[in-house]
Amino acid sequence: MGFGGQEIRIVAEARWLLDHGWSVLIAGQPGSPLLRESERLGLPTVAVRMGHPLDLGALLRLRRLIAERDIPLVHTHSSIDSWLGGLAGRSCRRAVVRSRHVTIAIPRRRALVYRLADRVISSGEAAARVVAAAGVPASRIVPIAPGVDTTRFHPAVTGSGVRRELGLDGAPLVGLVANIRGSKGHEIFLHAARAVLAREPAARFLIVGDGIGFEDVRRRVGGLGLDGVVRMTGFRRDVPEVMAALDVLVLPSIRSEAASQVIPQALAVGTPVVATDVGGNRELVRDGDTGRLVQPGDAALLAAAILDCLTDRAGARAMARRGQALVRECHSLDAAMARTTAVYRELLGSEMS
Repeated sequence: MGFGGQEIRIVAEARWLLDHGWSVLIAGQPGSPLLRESERLGLPTVAVRMGHPLDLGALLRLRRLIAERDIPLVHTHSSIDSWLGGLAGRSCRRAVVRSRHVTIAIPRRRALVYRLADRVISSGEAAARVVAAAGVPASRIVPIAPGVDTTRFHPAVTGSGVRRELGLDGAPLVGLVANIRGSKGHEIFLHAARAVLAREPAARFLIVGDGIGFEDVRRRVGGLGLDGVVRMTGFRRDVPEVMAALDVLVLPSIRSEAASQVIPQALAVGTPVVATDVGGNRELVRDGDTGRLVQPGDAALLAAAILDCLTDRAGARAMARRGQALVRECHSLDAAMARTTAVYRELLGSEMS
């Protein structure tokens, strides 16, 4: 029922598939942000209430949907839908793909759901290692990090409109763009902001995104006396322009970051990145080369890396340009979807000919 990186990836990949001649149907919880956003964009959707992993009614509805629409492949993304969609697909003798979006360890007793899938697409190499550790054969795991839509995120994007809107023209601007929940490290970001301000009092900070922790983070902003320097914007659709408005994009995650979407997005527009060394972040951020990488949970280290980027603007932009080249070469949406559709084609076999 949330709308974070996982759901954004589903929508982006569904749009790409439709644009490239595939048929797509997104099945999701009634009233979910995923279905609302998909419908807003004109993507085909169907609401299926899925109460729990063994919801017999939902299982039967999915089986009927697969049969009536003659759906040859089911791609699941989370927990409940992977049980129900996986069982429905298997019982209808259809190909099943399961995505793993996070790097949280999978207890062996919960790994059964992965055996319902013919292939597991992991969001990068770090997530692939987590899936393998749960007992899934390496031959069934395909690491594919989320791709960046380079028609939206590119060096020509300007952030001047965002800066004017927020009244931040000229201020050194540091931003955190992420779903607001505990694992993203918002509290660490706020403590780092205080340390940055001690050296760079003109700096201003953006927290972009929504989530279950929004009000808690807003209270912490007030409690730390940061009301005048930290802006919480909520969810925004103009993320490319937001990224371009920033002098530094910070991702201070403390756990479970498989393959971030905001890191390659920021690099694609040329914005320097400071991130923590969790999950798959080091697959994109090579410390001192394509960005700055610090240990998670340490506000002082995070502040020092941010200050380095604000002080040495030319060096920070040079790192971002190297990251930009890496994204363009290996992490575009087209590249990610070429690998994804190769998985689909392999499983569908003769049906694609």
